[in-house]
Amino acid sequence: MSRLTQGRTVAFVSTYPPVQCGIATFTRDLANAVELHGWTPLVVAVDKGEVDYADQRVIWRIHKHRAKDYEQAAQFLNTLQPTAVSLQHEYGLFGGEMGEEVLRFVRALQVPLFVTLHTVEPQPSDIMRRILHELVTHAQGVMVMSHAATRLLKQVYRLPAHHVRMIPHGAPEVPFTSTDIAKNKLGLQGRKVISTFGLISRGKGIEDVIAAMQGVVQEYPDALYLVLGQTHPNVRVYEGESYRESLEALVEQLGLQNNVRFVNSYLTQETLLRYLAATDIYITPYPHPGQISSGTLTYALACGCAVVSTPYLYAQELLADGRGELVPFRNPQAIAQTLKKLLGDDSYRERLRYRAYYYSRHMTWSSVGAQFSQWLARAAPVYHATDAYYTGRYLSPAFAPGIDANRSTIAPEQPLPDAV
Repeated sequence: MSRLTQGRTVAFVSTYPPVQCGIATFTRDLANAVELHGWTPLVVAVDKGEVDYADQRVIWRIHKHRAKDYEQAAQFLNTLQPTAVSLQHEYGLFGGEMGEEVLRFVRALQVPLFVTLHTVEPQPSDIMRRILHELVTHAQGVMVMSHAATRLLKQVYRLPAHHVRMIPHGAPEVPFTSTDIAKNKLGLQGRKVISTFGLISRGKGIEDVIAAMQGVVQEYPDALYLVLGQTHPNVRVYEGESYRESLEALVEQLGLQNNVRFVNSYLTQETLLRYLAATDIYITPYPHPGQISSGTLTYALACGCAVVSTPYLYAQELLADGRGELVPFRNPQAIAQTLKKLLGDDSYRERLRYRAYYYSRHMTWSSVGAQFSQWLARAAPVYHATDAYYTGRYLSPAFAPGIDANRSTIAPEQPLPDAV
């Protein structure tokens, strides 16, 4: 067995911090979680070639738009022989039409493949259907984050589901506290705080909440809607800050400058959790009914927020049995009515907070890490690899002892060097 793959090793194929996207953050947090359960996480990072990685887990990279990189990454993992490969899938994550270049990787891979589906589109195009079909049929295991996703795989995609496992989206473990404590730390004393967080882009429905605030502040002039997060980096490339600027113009047009505030930065987890702890009502006003996962909604429940949401599939599932309030899509008037209902009933709002918090205990990263680790251990065969030969760009010297850039042999007899 190679010292590179001693024990149980999982190689994540995904975007990864410092890339700013939800799946990158998800992968880092899941890697941290499985490491606590005895696995060694490695990362094959997908990017556009402009990222410098400080994390020693990143041992290889795929340039998103370079087709040959996908097969080379698979060949590298075939040589390395980790116990399992965990591929994070979202159509926009990979190169080619609808990310179809990922299939080059999947076809060349000879290591047990576990795919996490971050999107299962209820009305897929032909190419979306084809890509998902090949991913699911090649995989030894498929992870989804809602029961609705499993139903879609069966009913819409006509795929077998014997190897599909529902494991919830993870969230940090935080104590249940009064919102007043966090408000004091943020200078929000005396305000009724409503919030939304995440990378900003069109299609998030934020304008509907801003429009609803016009009705809310007539009865609750101390209400404050916080839009937490910067514009998505991919959006900035194509349209700059035009969407955020349109939201700011709407706030000014409606005279809501004292009741809507933009926190225009990429929030650290510590800062984000502080804002969620200060939130009286969290809202996800997404207009797309087929959304089958949401890290932001998961975080809100895990932080004990009272939640209002449009009824996309994931929200219907998480907020069932009185764990939150659902409002119709694209309906500012209904949003306003529901926000006023919760703001006017402290006792009911606190009950929603308790229900959300205690339901979400199985969604903390420690719990998700245990579920994911047990799944891999049961499903992935144990591989005993010989010492690896490789070609390509081995990024982390901590996992590449004795490498000469002009040769392709790893010298196993040499001690591991200090990470740089």
